[in-house]
Amino acid sequence: MERPLKILILDDEPIVCKRLQPALEKLGYEVESFTDSVEATRRIQETSYDIVITDLKMKEIDGMRFLEEVKSRYPKTEVIVITGFATMETAKQSFRKGVFDFIAKPFKLGELQEVVNRAAAKIRGES
Repeated sequence: MERPLKILILDDEPIVCKRLQPALEKLGYEVESFTDSVEATRRIQETSYDIVITDLKMKEIDGMRFLEEVKSRYPKTEVIVITGFATMETAKQSFRKGVFDFIAKPFKLGELQEVVNRAAAKIRGES
């Protein structure tokens, strides 16, 4: 049996974490969620994740810096950016830094689950 893929969710809006975590766990993923970017940064210094879902605009460490930190430590980790401040510039900047996908808020839960499943297929070599 394959090990479940590990996902880290970072969003300073608790409702986003509260919605996403159980929805992704139901799909068989092992999920940890954080509303504090400093705490999440500490966590990625201790352990690796297969997929990281991060908001962009946050206090302390913003999502772009968090994305850079994740990619410099774990280049194979797939990062999905979710943001309420989507602009062409932030999307381009995110893709230049190697994100798997970029989703503007508000998004449908099914939309995010589909992107996560595509990232999982890529990690497992199915795509």
